[in-house]
Amino acid sequence: MASGAASQPGMTWLGFALMTVFSWGVYGVLLHMGQTSMGDPVNGRYKSFLFVGIAYFLTAVLAPLVVLMLNGASWSLPAKGMGLSLIAGIAGAVGAFSVLLAFGAKGHPAAVMSIVFAGAPVVNAFVAMAQHPPHGGIAAIKPQFWIGLVLAATGGFLVARFRPMPSPPPAAHVQAKPE
Repeated sequence: MASGAASQPGMTWLGFALMTVFSWGVYGVLLHMGQTSMGDPVNGRYKSFLFVGIAYFLTAVLAPLVVLMLNGASWSLPAKGMGLSLIAGIAGAVGAFSVLLAFGAKGHPAAVMSIVFAGAPVVNAFVAMAQHPPHGGIAAIKPQFWIGLVLAATGGFLVARFRPMPSPPPAAHVQAKPE
């Protein structure tokens, strides 16, 4: 049996999953803030996305290169693995870009991200089932699964529809002119 953390059963995966929840949970708000802070109502979203790309380069290119070198990894890169990984990256980038376009079309970050994060698990469930059909077919799927999908979609709708609205900006103080 292999030694090390990789062979230990436990909940480490949950910690990483929760890190992702947090990271992606603040992503939309930070992206919107970055877009509006560019001071360019027409091209601010594209400028913001440029910096998302730079961040991806730093974290998704340089960091794995360092880890691979430190681990003495083989540099064998099968074409299928490269192709699927590239498509996954494109899908992620298109999603990130689409979020910015939604903001540019006056979508509120709370509404946009609620729909994204409620809808994505539903899409994921169907794609995963298509890739790995359930034993016994669709008829064998427990009703709780279908209820969960409906609840996820309903939750995304409810959060988007009934999100708390920000306070209106304070009214400018008007002084009366002396007569």
